[in-house]
Amino acid sequence: MAASDFSRLIAAAADAIAAHAEELTALDQAIGDGDHGLNMKRGFEAVRAEAEAIAAKPLPDALKAAGTKLVMTVGGASGPLFGTLLMALGKEVPAAPDRAALTMALGKAIEAVSARGKSQPGQKTMLDVLQPVYEALAQGKTANEIADAADQAADATVPMKALRGRASFLGERSIGHMDAGARSTALLVRAIAEAIEGS
Repeated sequence: MAASDFSRLIAAAADAIAAHAEELTALDQAIGDGDHGLNMKRGFEAVRAEAEAIAAKPLPDALKAAGTKLVMTVGGASGPLFGTLLMALGKEVPAAPDRAALTMALGKAIEAVSARGKSQPGQKTMLDVLQPVYEALAQGKTANEIADAADQAADATVPMKALRGRASFLGERSIGHMDAGARSTALLVRAIAEAIEGS
């Protein structure tokens, strides 16, 4: 992946979060701290500010650098979780991955996020989007189909009862609301998918 390609992915991800920051905040106000949108926007703008230096690195190092920046700047639970996702991807992915290598790396990264958050799919978290994305990638789906799977998975968190995170304190009252982390994950998946499709 050329530096310009990774820079474009960073810009697409940051644009998507910025465009939906108010929506993410509203989702988080319903069942969380209410700071998810602002925190995610701050983190991805920090990555964007260093996009040139980050993108100049080999892909594994670029992913690790972006993840480290998210951990340092996002705050709350989201920083460590999204940062762990990227850092684990960077640890596992080769410099020029094919689909099989990317799928394996994503699987390992999901395991790392699960361990960090002490959570599993089905508990109304970002994992409820990451797991279907992994499965779609493994099944050879197109980038657009993977993005559709992410959107559908985020929608599917609405009727779930939260079992992890601050929303879990609400018990039954968490039902009927989309998880903000699941929504932001879906937004990022679609932004990256569309950037890849357009390249």
